[in-house]
Amino acid sequence: MEKKEQYIPALNRRWLTPLYDPLLKWGMREDTFKRHLIEYSNLANDHKVLDLGCGTGTLTIQIKQHFPSIELIGLDGDATVLQIAGHKAEAAGISIQWKEGLATELPYPEASFDRVVSCLVIHHLTASNKVKAFKEVFRVLKPGGEFHLLDFGKPTSLIMKIISIPIARLEEAGDNIRGLLPEMLRCAGLSNASEVGRFKTLFGELVHYRSFHEDL
Repeated sequence: MEKKEQYIPALNRRWLTPLYDPLLKWGMREDTFKRHLIEYSNLANDHKVLDLGCGTGTLTIQIKQHFPSIELIGLDGDATVLQIAGHKAEAAGISIQWKEGLATELPYPEASFDRVVSCLVIHHLTASNKVKAFKEVFRVLKPGGEFHLLDFGKPTSLIMKIISIPIARLEEAGDNIRGLLPEMLRCAGLSNASEVGRFKTLFGELVHYRSFHEDL
């Protein structure tokens, strides 16, 4: 993801993009983990929030439905999924700002957001770009702000280890599966990285990590 031409689309192939929403809904307990992410991200109507790697906008729209007055931006590197997100928001009667951009080069000044949330995008990045993205999150968070990341994590059982093998080989998810994300968050300046929740799916174990831009 260092360059736009290196952007990895949902499911690794652009022609699979139409299958993304059904796969999440029926194969990955999407309603459960996204409801959890919204509930435990400590959001408020007076917050400015960035949904980093918003994809087709399901989480972004749900956040806006729960917090109608929140200032919310959905950012993704794929113009195609942003068009889908825009159509979904329009159908739901919701106004959301959509922005094309990369996690490693966020187009916002320092201390812009109270919260940054990210769901199932970080595993697409190489190790070096994960750290770059986390440093960008740190940069755009306000002091005292929080980063809520939900993505593949280290499996906690033998069956989950077996299930996680394909995703680790298919994408840049080895860091996730080895449980390296908390240390990467700390290296980027985000403090107190901790697990908030875990979810077993047909493709691996998802973990909700919370970290902070401490107000020093």
